Amino acid sequence: MPSIQEIARLAVVPEVQAACEWCSSQEAQIATWQLLLAAIPAPPFGEAARAHWLADRFREIGLADVHIDEIGNVFGIQRGLDPLQKFVAITAHLDTVFPAGTALQPRRDKAKLYGPGISDNGAGITALLAIAAALQSSRIRHSAPFVFIGNVGEEGEGDLRGMRHIFSDPHWSEAIASTVVVDGAGTDTIIAEALGSRRFEVEVRGPGGHSWSDFGVPNPIVLLARAIDAFSRTAVNAVPKTTFNIGVIRGGTSVNSIPQSATMRVDIRSMSSSEIDRLENAMRAALERAVAAEGNGPGHRPGQKNSGSTEKKSGVQYEVKIIGSRPAGELDSNARILRVLRAVDTHLRNSSQVQRASTDANIPLSMGREAIANGGGGTGGGAHTINEWFDCTGRDLGLKRILLLLIALAGVQG
Repeated sequence: MPSIQEIARLAVVPEVQAACEWCSSQEAQIATWQLLLAAIPAPPFGEAARAHWLADRFREIGLADVHIDEIGNVFGIQRGLDPLQKFVAITAHLDTVFPAGTALQPRRDKAKLYGPGISDNGAGITALLAIAAALQSSRIRHSAPFVFIGNVGEEGEGDLRGMRHIFSDPHWSEAIASTVVVDGAGTDTIIAEALGSRRFEVEVRGPGGHSWSDFGVPNPIVLLARAIDAFSRTAVNAVPKTTFNIGVIRGGTSVNSIPQSATMRVDIRSMSSSEIDRLENAMRAALERAVAAEGNGPGHRPGQKNSGSTEKKSGVQYEVKIIGSRPAGELDSNARILRVLRAVDTHLRNSSQVQRASTDANIPLSMGREAIANGGGGTGGGAHTINEWFDCTGRDLGLKRILLLLIALAGVQG
């Protein structure tokens, strides 16, 4: 296990110094990559154009076995000196939150870059390219091989599909020893705890009708509102921290129409899988009560019996679909990858804290694998808005941090 002194000795190896110098001297090229990347649309499930662009850059840099897999993940390999060692993986997500058709006009103003996705995850993909180029240019004699991956499906309903695919493939799952995820900007965090989440789309359906002549027919919007009110009263724990959010509501066609359907989207997050289960059960119970009570609501005719299903009594149905599920997990405090990164931070005099978040690292962490997520240096803001920005100042610290971590994990011969 590399100590702080060993990281210091590693940092003065001439080839390692050359790689670190590349990161400092080539900022103009790195920023150009970032602007070119951000001009390529990569909406959820639409990352193909950006994937092909990245594959071309991998080939230009000189990585081997560059290819795009069946779901769109991009791979490039830098071979090590020991063919028996497993890969050290470095990965960054290709996709953005912005839908197809979003105006993308990235621009630069001095040290700042502006544009949707310029930091999340333009900074991560750019760091991936910069590290690969620095390693190629310096010809460091590392023992273990590196695999560079631009993965799809990190944002929103992508539901980590790129990383799920990689770690469900026996070839890669068995070949990767540790995973470094680069997501966004910064150098002050180490994501070693995976925040679990579960997302739902709930639809309530009814017969619908005219607001005057069909008054009394069950109104799906009203039923959904009653369910939301009941669910919102559910107690949540501070430890383990647990949250829920109703982020989207849709329904209806006009002000004088009783809608035939209403939907909502719900996000539940927790450090505990059992708490997520508890909140899901509370949500489902609130829906069941709201729909079941409709049999005695305004649409219930005097003398009508309440036997039979809720649907038969009121013509109301509801459906709950899971549209996302991210597993929780936590890296062991003595894990090699974490100890190495802490030694690197001490050497670089960089202050960082372990935090919990939902990233691509959720997948390997939930499997008990060694993985962390961190930023690619610099600073960023306005994430998930069209006013997103990235400041290149200090980017080289983030790149050197990742570079030293990877080299220490892979081992250097000579």
